[in-house]
Amino acid sequence: MQAIARAFETTVRMSRWLLAPFLLGLIIGLVTLLYAFVAKLVDFVAHVRGTVEEEIIVGILKLVDFTLTANLILIVICSGYENFVTRIGPADQGKWPDGLIGIGFSGLKQRLLGSIVAIAAVNVLEWFIDIDRSVDSVKLAWVVGILLAFALAMLILALADRVGESHGEKRSE
Repeated sequence: MQAIARAFETTVRMSRWLLAPFLLGLIIGLVTLLYAFVAKLVDFVAHVRGTVEEEIIVGILKLVDFTLTANLILIVICSGYENFVTRIGPADQGKWPDGLIGIGFSGLKQRLLGSIVAIAAVNVLEWFIDIDRSVDSVKLAWVVGILLAFALAMLILALADRVGESHGEKRSE
């Protein structure tokens, strides 16, 4: 019976490597996003001459949107690898940026929601700057509502994590 239990435990423990293809897929997605970013940047630079100031700002905000999305994907890749596939050893930690290792589940939730809120905020800014040409109050209301919903969710998660941490400290005393 112990041999069966050990075999099952080994199977469960090794199943974490099934996550590796998903992370590889996200890396491929990140490369694809880089390609789209470079194409958008080249197009932006090529057409910046003679463009009105508002369109330049919207173009830059679109580039910021790409960057924030890439940051979000990178956080998921690195924290997913460290939390679920294999730990980064102390000897290797110097090779990794501080912001990408040692992220627990609570920190991951906060970073993901923070990135999503920032992306949504950039989209709202794009709408406001370009409001003269794309006046659609219903869509604008949805965009702002979604931004506020994400911000509220982030606040609630932060409060829940803080309450959870304070209860955890009381139990350990």
